[in-house]
Amino acid sequence: MNKKYRRPARYLKDILGDEYFLTDPADTACYSFDASGLESMPWAVALPKETVQVSKILELASREGIPVVPRGAGSGTTGASIPVSESLVVSLARMNRIKSINPVELSAVVEPGVITGHLQEAVREKGLFYPPDPASLSFCTIGGNVNTCAGGARAVKYGVTRDYVRALEVVLAGGRVIRVGASTAKGVVGYDLRHLFVGAEGTLGIVTEITLKLLPLPEAVGTAAAVFESSSAAMDAVTCLFRSGILPRCAEFMDRMSLGCVRKQLPFDVGSGAEALLLVEVDGQETSISPQMEKVTGCLISGGAKDVFRASGARDAESLWRARRGLSPAIKGLGFDVKISEDICVPRSKLSAMLDFLSRAARGFPVTILTFGHAGDGNLHVNLLFNRKEVDSEAKIQELIGVIMKKTLELGGTISGEHGIGLSKKPFIRLELTGEVLELHRHIKEVFDPGNILNPHKVF
Repeated sequence: MNKKYRRPARYLKDILGDEYFLTDPADTACYSFDASGLESMPWAVALPKETVQVSKILELASREGIPVVPRGAGSGTTGASIPVSESLVVSLARMNRIKSINPVELSAVVEPGVITGHLQEAVREKGLFYPPDPASLSFCTIGGNVNTCAGGARAVKYGVTRDYVRALEVVLAGGRVIRVGASTAKGVVGYDLRHLFVGAEGTLGIVTEITLKLLPLPEAVGTAAAVFESSSAAMDAVTCLFRSGILPRCAEFMDRMSLGCVRKQLPFDVGSGAEALLLVEVDGQETSISPQMEKVTGCLISGGAKDVFRASGARDAESLWRARRGLSPAIKGLGFDVKISEDICVPRSKLSAMLDFLSRAARGFPVTILTFGHAGDGNLHVNLLFNRKEVDSEAKIQELIGVIMKKTLELGGTISGEHGIGLSKKPFIRLELTGEVLELHRHIKEVFDPGNILNPHKVF
């Protein structure tokens, strides 16, 4: 062990106990990577159970100059939870209590380690609804969702994590514990520091408690899927939905390769010649579903759908969603060594142009591009697939990503819809943010973390 860390190690064992302070590489190795494919070993891992322990950890880290990397479930795709050299990973996995669910105030108070899907199930039992639904909801955590401002399929109608955060308890770099926001439905006292922490990727503080807004559970849901002979036809159908006055809660897109990965899991026969799939879902009062679905079906057919499958019940709908949520893991079965997932976002009206560009972007590169995502809000997951032995250098891949990012911005989009910046998108942040704006970001970072110990080298 580095001599610098011997004394801090003793203090951390006192704070956490031997069982929850890990230094053996056999124990810390599983905290060295996330879904980005990047990897770096930490010096040690702390597993606090209470806010007071997080406070003591950060007070010590600040005093000793130890880099601290907050971590949820490690499901992020940009490397935000990858340890930096000689850093201490603070895993919030043990802080996993749902403290309260209030049906009158339509709110829940949770710790950051709560699994997103578990919260959804718990509030559903009380007739309530927590809309954000990242594809990894069965294992990602609310704290990780807050730190990346996660979205999901239902964001087109209901918004992203930011829209459901009422208040936060946060531990700052020196160990101080603050509360920002309000537990009430309204609150405009002072600057909105609550939203400053949402999406900050753990660079400003460690979130230890979250007060969330809930909604009444919709009475009913209608789900349909359709295949098209081209991606542009599918996008025409999406445009039709919004022109018809329909605000779907989901409008998911899969390209030809995506469809090939999951076609056997779908509850209907895709047939030959399918180049794209749309999965559309609406919700509301029971009496509203049938007229909404008639409009949805009309738009799918007018867009050129070869066939429209309307789920006849929860089992059909769940089959469709199981295929959609299983898509990202299914891509690994295509046999490529590496999958880099980008999550660009463009205006809905530019989706066809972006997809057309992506169909040509990889020419001249040893890369295959597979695209799926949330067509309803213009958020596309662009997957770069390749084999290491066929790529001369990482610079070649970065060049292609840069081309995609530039086209995204040219179309009025943004380089990250819901995954954040982390490490992997850091080289491209200057394409979107001016030097003046980045300087303001740095000043904010200095105010909250003057010693730059919190998730250093991320984002900027």
